[in-house]
Parts: sequence; C-alpha cells; structure tokens
Amino acid sequence: MSKLMLACCKVYISESRNRAVLESIERAAKLFPEAAIINKFQDETYNRVGYTLVSQLSPKPLLDSCPLKTAVFAMVKAACEAIDLNMHGGSHPRLGVVDHICFHPLTCTSLDQMAVIAKSLASDVGSSLTVPTFLYGAAHEGGRTLDSIRRALGYFQPNTHDNLWVGGPKSEQLPLKPDEGQGQVDRSKGVVVIGATKWVDNYNVPIYSTDITGVRKIAKRVSGRGGGLPFVQAMALAHGDNVIEVACNLLEPSRAGGDKVQAEVERLAREEGMAVGKGYFTDFSQEEIVKTYLKLTSSC
Repeated sequence: MSKLMLACCKVYISESRNRAVLESIERAAKLFPEAAIINKFQDETYNRVGYTLVSQLSPKPLLDSCPLKTAVFAMVKAACEAIDLNMHGGSHPRLGVVDHICFHPLTCTSLDQMAVIAKSLASDVGSSLTVPTFLYGAAHEGGRTLDSIRRALGYFQPNTHDNLWVGGPKSEQLPLKPDEGQGQVDRSKGVVVIGATKWVDNYNVPIYSTDITGVRKIAKRVSGRGGGLPFVQAMALAHGDNVIEVACNLLEPSRAGGDKVQAEVERLAREEGMAVGKGYFTDFSQEEIVKTYLKLTSSC
C-alpha cells in the first residue's frame, strides 16, 4: 500500500469583518473538494483571516491539475475581486489583499515539491491576476526570507499615528522587483508573497498595556534578531483597548515553542511592570492538522 502524500497551504487574507466576502472566498475553494479547508482563524481587530488547506499529492503531480494549487488560486482570485485594499484597515500589517501564502510539506512530501507548487502558483497569480508576486524560502532561488521581503516593502511600519494599517500602498512603484507579475502595483490589490518552508507555528501573547513602545521593546528582546530566542520572530501589535500582543512566528517549534515564548514574554514584561495573559496558537499543530484531514476524508 502506498504511503499518503499530504501537503499543506496557509493563506492569509486581509479581511475578517465582511461575512459575505469570506463566504465567497470559501465557496471558491470548495469547488475543489480534494483540497480541504482544515482550519480558519478569523481576527476582526486585525481584520485578517488565515485559512489552512490540505490535500493529497500524486507521486508525479501535474501542476495544472494539482488540487491544492487550484483551490488556492481560486481563493486568491475571489479575494482580489471582492476586496479593495484602499478600503481596508486593521491593526495587523499587510502588503496586499492576499498578504501571504505558504506551502508546507506534511507526510511523505518534500520541501522541493512544495517549492514547485509555490512557484507555479506565483506564475499564475502574476500573469492571470497581474498582481506583483514575491517568492521566498525554498521557492526562491537564493532562499530569501519572508521578513527580508517585508522589511524591503515597509511591512512593519504602520501608516497612521494610531498604529493601524489603512488603505493601499502609497505608491504604484515598488522598491523591490517582483519575481512574477507587473512591476507596478495596483493599490486596490497590493502584492502577494508566496513561499515554501518547513512547518511554522504562530503564537500570540497578550500584554495588558497601552505602551506600544514598551511592548515593542519586549518583542524585540524575545526575537532571535534581537538576541532573544533563536528561530523566533516577534512584533508588537495593538489588539483592542488596553491590549498589545507580542505576535510570534516560531520557525523551529520543536526547539523554541509556545511554552518558551510564553515564559520569556512573562519574564520581560515583569521587568517593565506589565501584566501578561495566556498566549494562543492561531492554528492547529502539524500533527493535529494531519489527524483532522484524515478524519475528515475518512467520513466522506
């Protein structure tokens, strides 16, 4: 009996408040039932939604008929048709209507296979939807990182005085040449970043404070870039009244997971006299996603 080859894709879209828009995006994905939506994480304060899709791959998949790629492309197309970035605002940074897409290998699949699918999707998005598309991780020839693209494009800088990201890009000119798509950006759509990496967990820790400068200091000290926990990226994001979250990407969850991040944030917050709440993951673990997919498909 052949082993099951499973692949995962996470799709982050700049909308969470308009139910009709989200339903249209989900309908587009459900036209390709072989790629199942396993999880949906919706945050109205951030005005952002994350979808996790899983599908089987054949040993020698034909990219034009790859259900995971086809379903994700349908979601991107539906989102670009339904959302105007000029009308969007939230307390989470974003570069486009579809902000970020990442492919991850699950069982019996490789990072190289994910890279091929990611590059094929980027080509389709760039050519068919004319959205500038940037590649990272295994999908990029030089292994460029996600955060390097984001820094070059000004992702981490709020464009209002109240720590919000509102409206589309200020300029149609891009400071970085896209890997696919046109060199000028449509302000209503923005750009999309597509990658292929090993598994990444997202873990957010709430701090009960309005001192964004102080929480940014904590986020920097938690992150590997700031001399803190290796394989952890962190930023401070306002999350409603009197709450600022330390939002973290855990690039090696087995080496620096949620428990370590929670303990480190609590330690640093005590030094600043700030209270900390219990953090949370925005998605299932890799193992839980596989189990959920297998349970879902076995009941069909």
